[in-house]
Amino acid sequence: MNTLLLTFIAFILALAILVTVHEFGHFWVAKKLGVKVLRFSVGFGKPLWKKVWGNDGTEFVVAAIPLGGYVKMLDETEMDVKPEEQHRAFNRQAVWKRICIVLAGPLFNFLFAIFAYSMLYTIGVEGMIPKVGQVAKQSLAEQIGLETGDQFMQVGQRQTPTWEGVIMGILFEIGQDQPITIQVQKSTGELKSYPLIMPEDKDITKKGELLKNLGITPWKPSFPAILGKIREHSPAEKAGLKMYDKVVMVNQQVINDWQAWVKIIQQHPEKPLQVTVIRDEAELHLEVIPEKIERQGKTIGQIGAYVHIPDDLWQQNRALLQYSPIESFAVALDKTWEMSALMLKMLKMMVFGQVSLDNLSGPISVAQFAGKSASIGWKSFLMFLAVVSISLGVLNLLPIPVLDGGHLLYYTVEIIRGKALSMEAQWFGQQVGLFLLFFLMTIALFKDIERILG
Repeated sequence: MNTLLLTFIAFILALAILVTVHEFGHFWVAKKLGVKVLRFSVGFGKPLWKKVWGNDGTEFVVAAIPLGGYVKMLDETEMDVKPEEQHRAFNRQAVWKRICIVLAGPLFNFLFAIFAYSMLYTIGVEGMIPKVGQVAKQSLAEQIGLETGDQFMQVGQRQTPTWEGVIMGILFEIGQDQPITIQVQKSTGELKSYPLIMPEDKDITKKGELLKNLGITPWKPSFPAILGKIREHSPAEKAGLKMYDKVVMVNQQVINDWQAWVKIIQQHPEKPLQVTVIRDEAELHLEVIPEKIERQGKTIGQIGAYVHIPDDLWQQNRALLQYSPIESFAVALDKTWEMSALMLKMLKMMVFGQVSLDNLSGPISVAQFAGKSASIGWKSFLMFLAVVSISLGVLNLLPIPVLDGGHLLYYTVEIIRGKALSMEAQWFGQQVGLFLLFFLMTIALFKDIERILG
């Protein structure tokens, strides 16, 4: 499937799922507490699909603009309400009921994440073991003594079975006054601890570049130049290359690994290459002409052949995190909690200029992540949905008017004062909230565009 089309479909699907989960929380609790729901909409604007259902005649709508959704309840502040239905109006409910209805949206986002993580950890989540490949000269990693072949075992008090654990551990420890304690296992088997003092330069926390900025390149296996799957009608198939062929020479140049083979192909778009392969212990000489493609603004060659990865190579260097259903639920609870705490911490540090604003993701980045995760597989896409669902839950609980957290702030003030804020005060708060959201989204969109332009 075309990459752009896959990204679009995955993004729309992700939005539809997460918006439905969030709004269903508001809808379900409102119905349980006796509030009349007039409309449940996924998306804004002109309805593309509508169905009236239930005793209250609730409209279920899929609208044209898929960037959110809403639940419209009976409310005297927005419409005329018949006297016989006033007891079912949202504004007539006790404060605790309104709090429950508003809180339900973010709560359902967290529940969805717990469900997703529980399923994933029951099936099993795979990741690469955190073994150091290269250490950059004069980098932080070199200064504290890390070496090629070191395997991370612990960051702070956190175990690190995969690289995700290493990154999460470092991010959780950033901002502390004391050094971050890193424990690694040396290639000799010896366990050794190092103190890592993070610099105040916030650029070190740029999105996706933490390990690079520390001077660490994760270990990658060196694959032999053995062909795996061959794409139909590709230059490789036309040249007579077959699965399990071992490439040993190209244009009289010896090929030692897959990376060297790929580099030559990419450097010779639409130019004939004289290739020597070993097939069934016999040496064959073939000519292949790489097709020309555009990738990230560059013209490169491609032949449509994939690398053959020995099964034992992957097994030796992966970590499988798998638990029983009960254990998975406990792990999912902990994972959802720690991700929520990390997001709040990063937001706070961004506000105070302690970490890079590059950690903000706008709609373009979210769409790209959706497409990439979907292209990897359903487990990766479900993991993406869990993370974004937590993000929606956390962001909606921020005490910003127009968000759920803003309404909760109003209700807290109402409890303290003994009466609701005036409509004028609420309206002013909404204008401030809209400005803050617009400002935040503008920065996030700017960062998206900046990343695209390099």
